[in-house]
Amino acid sequence: MVSDSAFAQQAPASFAWPEGKRVALSLSFDDARLSQVDVGLALLDRYGVKATFFVVPANVEQRLEGWRRAVAEGHELGNHSLNHPCTGNFPWSREKALEGYTLAQMRHELVEANRRIQALLGATPETFAYPCGQTFVGRGVETSSYVPLVAELFTAGRGWLDEAPNDPAFCDMAQVMGMEMDGKDFEQIKPLLERAREAGQWVVLAGHEIGSPGNQTTRITMLEQLIEYAQDPANQVWIAPVGTVAAYILEQRGTTR
Repeated sequence: MVSDSAFAQQAPASFAWPEGKRVALSLSFDDARLSQVDVGLALLDRYGVKATFFVVPANVEQRLEGWRRAVAEGHELGNHSLNHPCTGNFPWSREKALEGYTLAQMRHELVEANRRIQALLGATPETFAYPCGQTFVGRGVETSSYVPLVAELFTAGRGWLDEAPNDPAFCDMAQVMGMEMDGKDFEQIKPLLERAREAGQWVVLAGHEIGSPGNQTTRITMLEQLIEYAQDPANQVWIAPVGTVAAYILEQRGTTR
């Protein structure tokens, strides 16, 4: 996680968030894990909070009615690719290794995933999360970034395991910093939000499972405390999906994707 000194070097808040808020917060979850529907939706809906779910179409099919309910209730559905390709250094990704991909193959991944999600849920994703946070295809001198492709197809592209919030006046929407919330207690997240508030930043948290402590799991107790903190007017937090915040920032900048 970013050091205190890095925050201290940043300029005071100057970006105009809605309704006088001083920091933006987006909750995002990857892969369309079963617990997101089975556990997470009820928790979020209890607080009236809308999150971003970056989904893989094949996983959506396992809880189709639940994901349709998520769309109907106003949660954002983002694209997380068709087959979740990552580096072949992960043994489970060897048959879909980014090192063997071309930009044309990645374009097909993203466009086809959008088509499948639209067919399943009636919503076409406007945002994307890089599987494993990796933004390349190919290897060695043949390596290419697929960030420009994401910039072409989506309003925003979110990273993973990043070390800082986003400066709304500067950040590249195709490379939004996403910070891990899996395995964290609220006491670890709260100082991040308070420092980001001083700088007027956008905190994008990323997780996977929703439940009790476990591998790649965002803890229910942490989420409850985090949402209650964010919804306290005294803390001046605007909590909204990734796409909503990204669109607002672009509007304030006077630009489009």
